[in-house]
Amino acid sequence: MSRKNQSGPRSTVVLIGLMGSGKTSIGRRLAARLGIQFIDADTEIEAAAGSSIHDIFELHGEQAFRDGERRVIARLLDGPVHVLATGGGAFMTDETRARISQSAVSVWLRASLDTLVKRVERSRTRRPLLEAGDPRGILSSLVEERYPVYGEADIIVETGEGPHEPVVESIVQELRAFWQASGDDGDGEERAAQEVAAASNQETE
Repeated sequence: MSRKNQSGPRSTVVLIGLMGSGKTSIGRRLAARLGIQFIDADTEIEAAAGSSIHDIFELHGEQAFRDGERRVIARLLDGPVHVLATGGGAFMTDETRARISQSAVSVWLRASLDTLVKRVERSRTRRPLLEAGDPRGILSSLVEERYPVYGEADIIVETGEGPHEPVVESIVQELRAFWQASGDDGDGEERAAQEVAAASNQETE
């Protein structure tokens, strides 16, 4: 069975993108819109490790963090349907990318370098990858390295400095189209459209 046939209206939605792309803020709104749980992978990693992301990097190194990240995301993908916000490097791991491809719908929140820089400068979150030097230079290198791989996502949605609600609306509409196109049969397509339409109606009531 193809990956797209396996994805459907009850599949997990995985948000990918660089730090500052809005995965957590948009993910919470999207989950509420769809009526499913929101989970932040980094929060789950910290809970599993009993340490902050910063401390994991500092004490054990990036590879140890990536190993833990891979295991936690695999566990989450095997669980109930939800919206999952992942760290910027998660989709770069071949095994994680393959798991997402097989069991979820991936949505890349694509943001410009200027948007990313503005957001991370405003954020209070400690970001280990940015502590080694100039944030703009580091983010520019990450854009060059990661954006071609992020391009493998099922859905790509632009996100900028404006409010999050239009971005959420774009994702909902793209999910509707994706699920309709990937239904196993006509009934599956109809169920997908009905579920996302129902979520849209709840927002306007």
